[in-house]
Amino acid sequence: MTGTGSADDPWQLSTAPGTSAYTMHRDEDADPPALVCQVGSTTLKYRLSAVDDLAAWLREQADWVDLGAADEQKPAQPGTVEAWGRDEANPVGGWYGLRKGYRGRFGMYLPPLLEALGLAELTHDKRNNRIRAI
Repeated sequence: MTGTGSADDPWQLSTAPGTSAYTMHRDEDADPPALVCQVGSTTLKYRLSAVDDLAAWLREQADWVDLGAADEQKPAQPGTVEAWGRDEANPVGGWYGLRKGYRGRFGMYLPPLLEALGLAELTHDKRNNRIRAI
């Protein structure tokens, strides 16, 4: 990973299979503080607290967890990172995604950031990738 995570120097990341590049940066002045994810011309936003919250949840799981990425309009497979990112029982009581219509794909874009930050280990297969805490 390159970049410092600022708007001027975003993290340069790729999806778990390595097929798509995207950038992320912190926007600590947003309300609530956000991670801004730029995928081509599409901007997604997630709560900044997702990094620490997801890392803590993965430590609790103590094993590999499927990513389960899905668009907001599609149901998430139970027990996946995607399902946790929208679950009413998570620390924010629901969606970590902040932009209505683009709140999904949590399981696609957050795990590579956690791996780059040294908080998790990620598989890099063509499909059905998994993550676990380090």
